[in-house]
Amino acid sequence: MTDYEHALEHIARGAEEIIQREELVARLAKGKPLRVKTGFDPTAPDLHLGHTVLINKMRHFQDLGHHVMFLIGDFTGLIGDPSGKNIIRKALSAEEITENAETYRQQVFKILDPVKTEICFNSTWGEALGSAGMIKLASKYTVARMLERDDFKKRYATNQPISVHEFLYPLMQGYDSVAMRADVELGGTDQKFNLLVGRELQKDAGQEPQVILTMPILEGLDGVNKMSKSLDNYIGIDEVPDEMFGKLMSISDDLMWRYFELLSFKSMQDIEKYKQSVIDGANPRDIKFDLAMEIIARFHSTKAAEQSKENFIQRFRHGAIPDDMPEFESQAADGSLALVQVLKQTGLMASTSEAIRMITQGAVKIDGEKVADRDIELMPEKSYVIQVGKRKFARVSIK
Repeated sequence: MTDYEHALEHIARGAEEIIQREELVARLAKGKPLRVKTGFDPTAPDLHLGHTVLINKMRHFQDLGHHVMFLIGDFTGLIGDPSGKNIIRKALSAEEITENAETYRQQVFKILDPVKTEICFNSTWGEALGSAGMIKLASKYTVARMLERDDFKKRYATNQPISVHEFLYPLMQGYDSVAMRADVELGGTDQKFNLLVGRELQKDAGQEPQVILTMPILEGLDGVNKMSKSLDNYIGIDEVPDEMFGKLMSISDDLMWRYFELLSFKSMQDIEKYKQSVIDGANPRDIKFDLAMEIIARFHSTKAAEQSKENFIQRFRHGAIPDDMPEFESQAADGSLALVQVLKQTGLMASTSEAIRMITQGAVKIDGEKVADRDIELMPEKSYVIQVGKRKFARVSIK
């Protein structure tokens, strides 16, 4: 196997699609570093493991000696990415974007080599375009071509509104590739249309069109929906080690292999050995320990990973209550306070209806004892340890 064939095997790991594969082969064969671009709009202050699927792939390119460009979409964030949405996506304020962009800059270096990474902001060339430049850019694509995009097509067919400014998003993302002279752009499968626009705009600008590499969308802890903070099925890369460890141990055995392929830096040969060991009778939980420890070590430290494993074993195999947990004070207005209200006030549950459901399912404990009565009241001048599910604890004092 030649060097570039080995590189291609490494690059293609976990990829959904490479457009055009033969172009990538030809560029790798030349032996010159490629300019590899990935963009993220700073729509939230924290990155989660779903984001790292693309960042891990950037690291693969970086390890192979290519020039990695991490693009923060502080200009496109003002437009709002409509990809995969059936409604108009809210644009962020300049203040929100600036704050979130700074956290992205800090967090991304937990994976990428800061010395070898170029951080770019698309406001650099987006603002310089001006109104005349934006009009010229808008002339490059027709409305008919924009309506070929799946989400636009569905919204148009069902008479849902599409604002004109939403058409600017794929154009600006494509123009980023022109400005950055990208050889390769990475994106999720939901970004394919936007990535293809980049190829077309590069051709129009006289550049060699970028190769597109799309990565799968990582499922969240539920194993069904895209990992998302809004769905509360995510693992943030800045979460405390014990919380990350517990969440990773909660995923299904089947989903574990998906996480190994997209999140682990272990070789596919090592992962296949893990799979074979399960076939031969190994406990999947023990293999999940290795996955959780690798992820915790990457974002915290090996020592933190080892301690989290020990804490997990003590807490869930022996039923121990953690020493360190959030503490809250709640005021009892009428002599007592309903448990469902406490669950919502402490953030253990998002709503009273969810709290009622979890109590009914037997997932709530007070001081280690399972609660069955949804109408239970907590008395003042007392402190309680409340547990929801396997991972959520809080110490609550009723005043």
